[in-house]
Amino acid sequence: MKHIFQAFWLKWKLVILPILIKWGILGAGAVALLDSSTIPVPMDALIAVWVWKDQGHFWAYCLMAAAGSAVGGLLPYALGRAGGELFILKRVNRAHYERMKLRFEKQEFLAMAIPSALPPPTPWKAFVFAAGVFEMRVLPFMLAVFTGRLVRWLILSALVIKLGPGAVGIVEHHALTVLLMVLGLAAVGFGIWWMRKRRTGESRLDA
Repeated sequence: MKHIFQAFWLKWKLVILPILIKWGILGAGAVALLDSSTIPVPMDALIAVWVWKDQGHFWAYCLMAAAGSAVGGLLPYALGRAGGELFILKRVNRAHYERMKLRFEKQEFLAMAIPSALPPPTPWKAFVFAAGVFEMRVLPFMLAVFTGRLVRWLILSALVIKLGPGAVGIVEHHALTVLLMVLGLAAVGFGIWWMRKRRTGESRLDA
């Protein structure tokens, strides 16, 4: 089995992936689909290469890759929906699980869009799996992934056009800082929303 996997991986790197890369815009969608569903691919680096070589169509590469990623994400999403609840309940109790589900449902679009917009090492497939476990509807899930990925790769494209392909290294170098900043802003936003909700509830009780 190990030899079969190694042979497939070698064929993937030396034959299949180069062919998909040569497909250009269509290749961006195909590679992003595979990256999101099964086979990890350095998508940011590939987007940088495509955009640098064809700067006039940067938007097309971003759109196609975002669409491919949204479609490919349906596989880990489906796995989470099919048996993820049992997987999580083996690790946490039912009360904790219900609290996690409630928190996710309150901000499910942002809970999926923000990780989709962040570069590695963001554990993106874990968020996709969770979206399936907590039964996020398919269309909002795909829209959130598409939106996050599109924002991410449009920003990357702008940096590549401005700074060159080396922009990928800059983004990856500051990935942890960006992740912490986004999480901080999300926490502040949630705090403001929670306070407003409490004030609205108290006002209704007073009335």
